[in-house]
Amino acid sequence: DFHDVTTIYSSGAAFVALKKDLGQAVCWGSADLGGECSGIDFRDVTEIYGGESAVVALKKDLGETVCWGKSHFGGMCSRIDFHDVTAISNTGGLFLINFQGFTTYYGSPGALVALKKDLGQAFCWGQSYTGGECTWTDFSGVTEIYGSGASFVALKKDIGQAVCWGHPDFGGRCSGIDFHDVTTIYSSGAAFVALKKDL
Repeated sequence: DFHDVTTIYSSGAAFVALKKDLGQAVCWGSADLGGECSGIDFRDVTEIYGGESAVVALKKDLGETVCWGKSHFGGMCSRIDFHDVTAISNTGGLFLINFQGFTTYYGSPGALVALKKDLGQAFCWGQSYTGGECTWTDFSGVTEIYGSGASFVALKKDIGQAVCWGHPDFGGRCSGIDFHDVTTIYSSGAAFVALKKDL
């Protein structure tokens, strides 16, 4: 029943039709990849983000989220503090979350990242080898985060630096790259391109 649906979201193998005013949703597609949500409480959900194999529903005003789908692709987020999250985005299978304090969410096929830009902090979860482990990463001064199929690049545009993590063969290693004057980074499923537009 699509009556009262306000927005429809998609993951890699499922859809979620949100009835925001009613606090309800309808899900369909591959059940274990986000298409089964009968036990999910959608009250107060403000945004929904889909990865390749999982879905995240953000309750921004409450600082809470609900995640479902494949647990090792972002479908398990019970350990994450979502207070102050402002946005989430994904590439493939990871999510990157921005909290109040966090400004954006990013994702790859197997991981998620939540960035608290003003605090220079971030949370990552999902598969460690595709970007779900970032405890060693310095997020101070990060202005944007970009995800490929199995890695992330956190750009510090103001100082011409970047930090990369995830699978080294898919862009997770960038220590030899000069990021001065980079304005935007583009990603494919396996690589990144850094554009120095003004040059």
